[in-house]
Amino acid sequence: MSTEPAPARRRVLYEDDHEDFRASFRRFLAKEVVPHFERWEKDGIVPREVFARAGANGFLGMQVPEEYGGAGVGADFRFNAIIGEECCAAAVGGFAVGLTLHNDICLPYFLRYCNEEQRERWLPGIVAGELVTAVAMTEPGTGSDLAGIRTKAIRSDDGIYVMDGAKTFITNGINADLVITAAKTDPAQRHRGLSLFVVERDAPGFARGRNLDKLGMHSQDTAELFFAAAEVPAANLLGEEGRGFEYLVSNLAQERLSIAILGVGVAEAALQVTLRYVKERQAFGRSIGSFQVSRHKLAECRAEIDCVQAFVDQCTRELCDGRLTPERAASAKLIATELQGTVTDRCVQLHGGYGYMTEYAVGRMYADARVTRIYGGANEIMKEIIGRGLGV
Repeated sequence: MSTEPAPARRRVLYEDDHEDFRASFRRFLAKEVVPHFERWEKDGIVPREVFARAGANGFLGMQVPEEYGGAGVGADFRFNAIIGEECCAAAVGGFAVGLTLHNDICLPYFLRYCNEEQRERWLPGIVAGELVTAVAMTEPGTGSDLAGIRTKAIRSDDGIYVMDGAKTFITNGINADLVITAAKTDPAQRHRGLSLFVVERDAPGFARGRNLDKLGMHSQDTAELFFAAAEVPAANLLGEEGRGFEYLVSNLAQERLSIAILGVGVAEAALQVTLRYVKERQAFGRSIGSFQVSRHKLAECRAEIDCVQAFVDQCTRELCDGRLTPERAASAKLIATELQGTVTDRCVQLHGGYGYMTEYAVGRMYADARVTRIYGGANEIMKEIIGRGLGV
């Protein structure tokens, strides 16, 4: 059997400037993230200043126009994809989710729906990492059904919206300075009564609950948020009143593709750490990777990752070209996160007892993977979206 290393996977998605960006971000991770990640996992949060360091190095708000401090790369989502892939390769899942939420999921709302005054007020801080962002949709009794949101925001006579309600499972919930919050401005309506607001850190009546204790993603702060007659200025209404549902749905394709990129990225990272392990670990006088049962499991992982990667890459091109449909994005999220769960499970098994230890990267990957089939729309919802697209 050949001992030569496997050739690098052939991908045609990226160009030279993307690979230069990758090398730069990889150096940033090696210096600013990886040495501290174990402590952040124990602390349950990534320090806010890490966002500022990411911003100072050009890794936040790449799509923001140059006049607001961004790189002005337009619709090229490939830079975002590289950030996700490199975080996966470095096994820093909790950090990855906070950063990709800021770049991939929150930023489009500010770019598309802010008026000029809001752009000048918020975009420079978002790019610099001085204003950390979050989006608050999920409520204690409402998950994937956005129309079921109960948080209310009623405009008073003096032009202030008074917000009452609660949100839960909010990524970046502790660190966030700007929280895109979905609330009913017309409680009598289901879809057309929903609006979006940017709730700022110091808004009167806005409070954060506990940093939730999760199965995985320990370094990612995930919080409960409470609004008790919270005062939100009319100047913080995002876009037009009553169009919040439309705005949320319009960004779901990019959100789900972002999750898919992380899903296949973690699967690849888990395979790589397992390949190294099975070549070194001995049993019955030979490496455990040399047993046929191990080789076949690893071969299944390799083939499945390559197939899903090719599809996710194609979806990334479609997003850059403005052609990614909700059905295609749902397919990418579905198959990539299911693959992530399957591959990390196989890789834990191949590690034996060590795979169950969180000091091993594969153990953390396994724990982190479980939530990806739930957030961004549960995979059962993804199947519904895909099925409806088939006309059935």
